[in-house]
Amino acid sequence: MALQATRSTSYTLIDVIDRVLDKGLVINADIAISLAGIELLGIKIRASIASLETAAKYGLEFPSGTNLETAAWNEASVMKESCPQCEKKVPVEELMSTGCPWCGWASAMSRINAKSKSNATANMAKK
Repeated sequence: MALQATRSTSYTLIDVIDRVLDKGLVINADIAISLAGIELLGIKIRASIASLETAAKYGLEFPSGTNLETAAWNEASVMKESCPQCEKKVPVEELMSTGCPWCGWASAMSRINAKSKSNATANMAKK
């Protein structure tokens, strides 16, 4: 049974760009022009389009001399996870320890930490 191609018109250019930057796009092309078995012209194209986050995740190689010590690169290299409630990307450490800053979702660990802090504060106030 063959799969039928479907086309959705609900996607916009912004959706396509977001998808490409999120997943990345790699183009590898080798073009050779030969005459009588002798290569006259050879072109090798290697291109990748991705966000800094995707590049950091997959370890894409950058040209020598590229300065990657920028705030954007440092932010992209931090591991992020989708919030279970709002699905926005949040650093894993923050999501687990304090919860989601966008929707207020709290992990079990963050609730335990909050209780421990409130108990410690109450004990300090008694003294």
